[in-house]
Amino acid sequence: MKKLLTIEGMSCGHCVMHVKTALQDVAGVKSVDVNLQKKSAVVEGEALNDAALGAAVIDAGYSVSSIVVNG
Repeated sequence: MKKLLTIEGMSCGHCVMHVKTALQDVAGVKSVDVNLQKKSAVVEGEALNDAALGAAVIDAGYSVSSIVVNG
């Protein structure tokens, strides 16, 4: 399963790494690809929970404007 998150508030490479690390800690996540220019993250894993993904991003200091199934 893949999820596409649209993330607001990222402005630099440090932000990308902070979001990536936060998402990697969510249960079921196998891989994370964060794109600063697209303000997005593609998360791949099993039984991904939207609330847990969103909470991880918020706890990292950013906001999520959408989470959709990606492929």
